[in-house]
This record gives sequence, C-alpha cells and structure tokens, in this order.
Amino acid sequence: MATGQLFSRTTQALFYNYKQLPIQRMLDFDFLCGRETPSVAGIINPGAEGFQKLFFGQEEIAIPVHSTIEAACAAHPTADVFINFASFRSAAASSMAALKQPTIRVVAIIAEGVPESDTKQLIAYARSNNKVVIGPATVGGIQGGAFKIGDTAGTIDNIIQCKLYRPGSIGFVSKSGGMSNEMYNTIARVTDGIYEGIAIGGDVFPGSTLSDHILRFNNIPQVKMMVVLGELGGRDEYSLVEALKQGKVNKPVVAWVSGTCARLFKSEVQFGHAGAKSGGEMESAQGKNQALREAGAIVPTSYEALEAAIKETFEKLVEEGKITPVKEVKPPQIPEDLNSAIKSGKVRAPTHIISTISDDRGEEPCYAGVPMSSIVEQGYGVGDVISLLWFKRSLPRYCTHFIEICIMLCADHGPCVSGAHNTIVTARAGKDLVSSLVSGLLTIGPRFGGAIDDAARYFKDAYDRGLTPYEFVEGMKKKGIRVPGIGHRIKRGDNRDKRVELLQRFARTHFPSVKYMEYAVQVETYTLSKANNLVLNVDGAIGSLFLDLLAGSGMFSKQEIDEIVEIGYLNGLFVLARSIGLIGHTFDQKRLKQPLYRHPWEDVLYTK
Repeated sequence: MATGQLFSRTTQALFYNYKQLPIQRMLDFDFLCGRETPSVAGIINPGAEGFQKLFFGQEEIAIPVHSTIEAACAAHPTADVFINFASFRSAAASSMAALKQPTIRVVAIIAEGVPESDTKQLIAYARSNNKVVIGPATVGGIQGGAFKIGDTAGTIDNIIQCKLYRPGSIGFVSKSGGMSNEMYNTIARVTDGIYEGIAIGGDVFPGSTLSDHILRFNNIPQVKMMVVLGELGGRDEYSLVEALKQGKVNKPVVAWVSGTCARLFKSEVQFGHAGAKSGGEMESAQGKNQALREAGAIVPTSYEALEAAIKETFEKLVEEGKITPVKEVKPPQIPEDLNSAIKSGKVRAPTHIISTISDDRGEEPCYAGVPMSSIVEQGYGVGDVISLLWFKRSLPRYCTHFIEICIMLCADHGPCVSGAHNTIVTARAGKDLVSSLVSGLLTIGPRFGGAIDDAARYFKDAYDRGLTPYEFVEGMKKKGIRVPGIGHRIKRGDNRDKRVELLQRFARTHFPSVKYMEYAVQVETYTLSKANNLVLNVDGAIGSLFLDLLAGSGMFSKQEIDEIVEIGYLNGLFVLARSIGLIGHTFDQKRLKQPLYRHPWEDVLYTK
C-alpha cells in the first residue's frame, strides 16, 4: 500500500467505459482548481476509437478514445490512475488488466456487487505490487485543489460550498460515498476544509481499508488531523484501533462509526452497504466506537456531536500553532452548458437550422403537421407524402395521383441514357449502392432531365405574356435557345411518346384546367411544321401540366407558383423518379456479377 500522497495537481487518469457526466465533472473541477492540464488523459471504450468532445472551462477539447487498456496505457504513460466505470460483471477483469499495467498505480472501482472472490484477488495482487485499489462500491476520492475521481463530492455548487477547490488541512476517510459528500460539507463549516478525502466503498472486502488511508495521511505533512466515518459490520475499524494503540498515528483522529440505531431492532438489520451488517458485538457500531475511544481517537457520544468534536479539535490545533488556516480564495466561474442555460431561461441562443416540413420531437414524427399514424391509417400514398414535404399542404387526390404517375413514367429510360450508363459503369467497378446512384444522378442537368424546369419556366412566361406559338418559338430561335420540352431523338409526329399521351389523357379527365398544356400542344403543332421530330416530349408534358396543377388546384398563390418554378421543384420529381431506376440498374449489375466495364476500342475515334 502507498505510504503517502495518491494524487497531485498534475495527476492524470484513464477513464474506463465512457460516461459523459462524470468526466465533465472532473474537467470542471480541474478548471475550478486552476489546473493547467485536464485530469482525464484518455478514455477506454472497448471496441471504439477516436475522440470525445468535452469542455475544459470555456475551451472545447478532444479527449482520445482507445479500444483497449493496453493501448491507452501505451499512449498515455504518465496517467497513473484508472477510474473504472464498468458494470459489476466486468469490473474485476478490467481492473486486474489495469493493475497489471506498469504505468497504473491507483485503480478506483465504482461498481457495486463485484464478486467477493474476484475482489480478494484484486486486493492480493495490488498489495503484492505496491498498488492501491479504491472500492468496489466507491464514489472515489478527492484531493482539494488538485484532483477528483468521477462524481466524488457531487455538483460544482457542492464542491464550492465544501471549499474543495483548494486544499485544507483535514484528511478524511469513509466507507460511504454519500456520507462523504455530507462530511465534506460538515468539515468545511468548522475547519479550513479537506486536503484529501477517500470513500473506500461499502462492500464486505474493500480494496483498501480505513487504516491504510489514515496511515497515509499521517505521512502527509499538509494533513494536520484526520476524520474517520465508519459503519457497523466487518472489522475494518479494528485495524485502525491497532494502529492507534501501536503509536503509528501521531496526529489527532476524530472518528465515528454509524449504525448505533441497529440495537433498536429486534432482528439483525442489513443496512445500505453489503458490509453494513453487524455479526456480533465486535462488529456493532457501539463496540467499534468504544474500541476507537479506548485506543485514543476522539469519539463523540453521537453523530450529532461529530461536527462539534471536529471543530474543537481543529481550533485546538490552531491555538497550538500546529495549523495555520488556509487563506480563502475565490474560485473561477464555471461556464454553464448552453442547454442548461437555455432551459433555465438565462440566455437566448439563435438556432442554426429552420425546418418547416417535419418534426420528430414528439411521440411520433409529423410531416407538415400530419402525424405518421394518420398518414398510414388514412392510406396516404407517395404523392401525398411529397405534397406534405415539398409543398407543406395536402393536395387533392388527382394532384397526388398525377405526381405518382410522373414518378412511375420517369423511373427509368433504359441502360443507354447517360445517368443509367454512369450508374452501370460505377456498379461494375465494385462501388457501393450510394456511390453508383450518385454517379448517375450527377449527370442530371440541362441536357438530361433538367429540361422539366426550363420547360415550365419558358412555357409559363410565354403563355402569361400572351405570345403566340410563332412568336414564342421564333423569339427563342433568335436568342439561340432550343425550346425546352420540344424534340425527341426517336419519337416523331406520327409516332408520339406514349408517356405524353397518358399524362395528357389523365389531365384532361381530372384537372380543372389544362391551359398551359394546351398551349404546349399548340407550340408542338408549330414546331412539327418545321421538323417531324420536334414533338412535345415527356419533360415538356410534365412541365406544362405541373403549371396547370399549381394554377388549377386553387391552393397556390401566383407568388408561390413563381417560387416553385424558380426553385426547381419540377426537376426534383425527375431526380426522385430516376433514382428508382438507377438503384435498379445497380442491383441488376450486382446480381449479374458483371465485371469491370471497359469501353471498346472500336467505339472510339482515335485521331490527331
């Protein structure tokens, strides 16, 4: 067992099994104490690597995450404290692995219920190798103004109230973590505060004993007196009794053993800790208190009198000149986390993203205010979902049906178009689905798919300005612009695109008005007089009919229609629809196990 100080202002720890709050509390304590370096050197999270972002004062820092204890110890050779937040099932194995690392000197085991046989092995190994185990079932320990383990001493407000941000003159040791927090407060009220405090843990076999730490405190010059809080059950306190009788402790010890109320019960009582169960007179609180008193410790008559006993002992040491009370200092202000400050109403923080189409914060996601359950129960289709997410309203059924028809008709146009070709080549190169899909989507533009938006823009402008088909087409020709939505590589005036006919037939049957489509047909009549392939294509049909949908439904203002056309909503339909086909081509090539594509030499004109 170590014979002196366990921690200092430069102590660094490795934290096993990532827990954000205890680590952040350690870092906040570091900042409060004015430490130059964070006390957490690294995090061990089995199976994970990388970094965790936390705060050191106002500065955001990245703490390395390691997948194994060995890797962490190798990366941080100066970190000699291992804080183990593993569950009781794995705490023993991970603690033993840490103890076997030459760089680790102290292991704190937070978990309760670690098997006693495992704990005995840990204790035996630690003692034979001059290492320290704190716990199991411990909240840890703290050195005032220097270092703390995990959640020791509770919140920052409690730490400040207990003056733990700077060292005092008192060494404190207890079995109970909860009572330690209470005693830190008590000690701060009547003395200059804690120099070091340890909670050894409440299990039957603690890794280190009350007397182990008292003997350490006796060797630390800054510790002028010690306070011990024991409890009924076990015989740990008697090792302290022996140390006192043998004169190994030459500083005042104020002690109290809790659990005197146990005698009021007719049967044996198990208190909170596994070790807090009296097995006879020697293990009773009364028996231990009497033994400590007879050995020379200052033992009050009750727990209520403990504070007065501590105060009296401290003041006597001050009078004798053995203690010069630590001068008070003002600790720095710990920055408050933004989330807690917002919740408490202390700050107003601007948001970074605005979303008006969906919300997943409640019991179920909503699309434009419509709960997901309603979408399913009322039989909404893909077109309805698009109307909610794109247009933020529920469109009439004929509108959403038209959207679905557009998606079905544009889903694919064979393997030879540029998007499908890119996707096929990428899939055959062994790339994943997303890469293959995106390679095809990136070809969508003015020459492939993008004509839907342009067709809508130009047809709308021409119709709204009252241009005749002749004026529109010839005006475009003078500008050197081909009329978007007009012209096809294969289809002719006597071999119309079946998709265009289907869309026109649906619109004439269901739409209240088809003025833009009819204008497009008039333009087609004029262009066919020039060339037999200048037919209205599917882009032109969708573009003009979408104008009729927006204008005829009565659900959009003129300003909204202009904005929808300008933003590029219609091209979004083509992107969505064609994604279905591109995904299909990816799966097709993967299923067929096609090899890497190489373009044939004979299909290339090599020239100088």
